Amino acid sequence: MTDITLNSSMAEGAPVEPASRPNLDKGFNPLTMILFFGILAAGLLYVAYSIYADVDATGTRVTSYLPYVLLIVALLIALGFEFVNGFHDTANAVATVIYTHSLPAEFAVMWSGLFNFLGVLTSTGAVAFGIVSLLPVELILQVGSTAGFAMVFALLIAAILWNLGTWYFGLPASSSHTLIGSIIGVGVANALMRGRDGTSGVDWGKATEIGYALLLSPLVGFICAAGLLLLLKVIIKNPALYAAPEGTKAPPLWIRGLLILTCTGVSFAHGSNDGQKGMGLIMLILIGTVPTAYALNRALPENQVAQFQKVSEAASKVVAAKGAGHSIIGDPRPAVTQYITSHHISEGTYPSLSVLVKDVGDQVAKYGSLNKVPAEVVGNTRNDMYLTSEAIRFLMKDKENDLNKEEIATLNAYKGGLDSATKFIPTWVKVAIAIALGLGTMVGWKRIVVTVGEKIGKTHLTYAQGASAELVAAATIGAADVFGLPVSTTHVLSSGVAGTMAANGSGLQVATIRNMVMAWVLTLPVAILLSGTLYVIFSKVF
Repeated sequence: MTDITLNSSMAEGAPVEPASRPNLDKGFNPLTMILFFGILAAGLLYVAYSIYADVDATGTRVTSYLPYVLLIVALLIALGFEFVNGFHDTANAVATVIYTHSLPAEFAVMWSGLFNFLGVLTSTGAVAFGIVSLLPVELILQVGSTAGFAMVFALLIAAILWNLGTWYFGLPASSSHTLIGSIIGVGVANALMRGRDGTSGVDWGKATEIGYALLLSPLVGFICAAGLLLLLKVIIKNPALYAAPEGTKAPPLWIRGLLILTCTGVSFAHGSNDGQKGMGLIMLILIGTVPTAYALNRALPENQVAQFQKVSEAASKVVAAKGAGHSIIGDPRPAVTQYITSHHISEGTYPSLSVLVKDVGDQVAKYGSLNKVPAEVVGNTRNDMYLTSEAIRFLMKDKENDLNKEEIATLNAYKGGLDSATKFIPTWVKVAIAIALGLGTMVGWKRIVVTVGEKIGKTHLTYAQGASAELVAAATIGAADVFGLPVSTTHVLSSGVAGTMAANGSGLQVATIRNMVMAWVLTLPVAILLSGTLYVIFSKVF
């Protein structure tokens, strides 16, 4: 490919050598590949040993190997999604350092992989369970059933197929967008198959909240990166910052340090946010196949369980008072499930929830510790806790809840106790996702790196443009992680590069922008249709 035109904003002066295209074809040396496959093999062995140790610790006798076969297949698909996510999104972090000659391509992707790995390990888990809460509650409660496995396989395979398709054409589409669409597709298909309105199969409130994050993140990237570049021009007058690289020459040390720092920040933020999407799904898989080991957080300290019993009593009084004058006969769970599905408070909502809260409290008090809950009832206890937590979550948002501030605080404290018992991520799950995402960044990155580095603007990326886009991407993703929202690293970074090109007067390549917008628009409907279709097929096959 011919050399890329030097940016028009470069200071006038003596002729300089035009910026050259970086070398993207240099392969990894054999030692690196040995290390790659060594880490991969070690990671798989670590996962297998961790599952064995966790199951063995429960004292459960293995009577059938079928659940473990399903577990292995589902885990490989889930880790495969994160691996594809890694190489699909690598360009977001490394394109700027590669095209400014700050780092050689092969070193940049390894560096990015390392900090993706570290980002996953230090993540909070908030995004993981935000994703899970979009799924139909009846499927989460029956995740070990054939419908539950059909759900997990359908949404993961649909997400992988769309990610691979957009990667093949070099389109920086969003893995987050894709996964959300896949989840919505499963929810809609499940509702239609059960004879309900398709809109009842999804928590649309949560979907809308996440949708706003995905919708606004490209605009934030474009506007903020453009604004930051203009601000830099006002504050820092050094012309070297606004120049394209000369030939293959590395930038001045201080600029190079800034670009590597921003690359590191985006890699770390990407790991901490995107890595969590696979965590939540893996936990569903584990709960469905090996509930005795993973349905409840058996590592929860006994003093925390004792505290839970106190807040449980307080919450029981609050809910019982709201349900006073009404009584129910039989199982309270259908009424609570109906409220979560319909989001409409009926006369049976509070009394049913009151009974369920009391049942959960009685179960915990009976055994004294989550570690002592018998294997045969652990799944039911977990489902009761999850159902109660979700009902309270919706009550908090319901304008008809008739709760005062003290009652809301009491229920929130109780919900926190329920979540600590059911929404947890073992260390080995984080490590497995971190390895998959980190190694994925080292494979197949070239296609999208070329798009971001060469095909968005009409001129070569300058140092200031690269730093502005990366800083905005790192800050946006980091903020989304704090608030538990999945945003698109791809959209934030690629739109940030476009914003800096527009602010610099460099011009945009219309064909690329059009293709990116088309991929962005089509991702949700295609993922919904694909996952919904796969769910129907898998439901009939399993």
